[in-house]
Amino acid sequence: MKACSFKMKSIITISLFIIIGSSFISCAQNKSDTKVEKKTKVDLNKYSKAVFASGCFWCVEGVFESITGVEEVISGYAGGKEIDPTYEQVGSGQTGHAEAIEVYYDSTKVNYNTLLRVYFSSQDVTQVNGQGPDRGSQYRSIIFYSNDKENQSAVKYIEEINKSKKYDEPVAATVDKLTKFYPAEDYHQDYILHNPKNPYVNGESIPRIKRAQSQLKDLLKPEKILK
Repeated sequence: MKACSFKMKSIITISLFIIIGSSFISCAQNKSDTKVEKKTKVDLNKYSKAVFASGCFWCVEGVFESITGVEEVISGYAGGKEIDPTYEQVGSGQTGHAEAIEVYYDSTKVNYNTLLRVYFSSQDVTQVNGQGPDRGSQYRSIIFYSNDKENQSAVKYIEEINKSKKYDEPVAATVDKLTKFYPAEDYHQDYILHNPKNPYVNGESIPRIKRAQSQLKDLLKPEKILK
C-alpha cells in the first residue's frame, strides 16, 4: 500500500509540474510584465490592409513587423460574433474569434502575395486549431479577405501548396470574409518588445520569429533581424 501511495503521489507531482510548466509556455497570459503606454497614433490611411490569424498574435505581429514595406501591425480579434470582445472572452473559445493581426503595408514595396508567403512561413501549415503549444479555435489559422482579389489570391496560394505535396497533410488555414477586426487591449500591442523576459516570449515567440526569418531573408528590415 505504501509503494502504491508513493507511486500515486509521484504521478500527481509530475502532473502538476506539467500543468505549471505549460502555463509558462502559453500565449494565454492575462497581464503584461511591464507598464505599457498606448501606441503613438500614425496616419495609416494611405496604406493597404490585410488581416491574418495563425496562433498567438504576439508571435505573428513580430513576424510581420520585420518585413520591409510593412508600416504597422495591430494585434486583435476577428472571425467571431461577439461585439468588442475582451482577451478573456476570446481566450475562453466561446466567442468564435481568433487571435489575429491587422497589417498596414505599402503596396509599392510589398504585395499581397508576398504577405501570403510571410504568413505561411511563420506557422505549422498543417496544424488544425492551434499553433505550437497554443490549442483551441481561438488560435486557428485564417486568411481574412476584404475583396475578391484577396480571396482569389489566398485560395490559389493554398491550392498551389497542396498540389506541391510539400506536406503530408492539407493546409489547415481557411479563407474567410472579414466582417470586423477588433484591436486587442493596449498591453498586447508590441508585446514581445515590452516583455523580453516573458517565458513564453523566449520559449515560443522568439524561436518562431527566427524560423520565419530564416525563410524570408530577402524581405527583412535589417534592424528587425533577430540574431
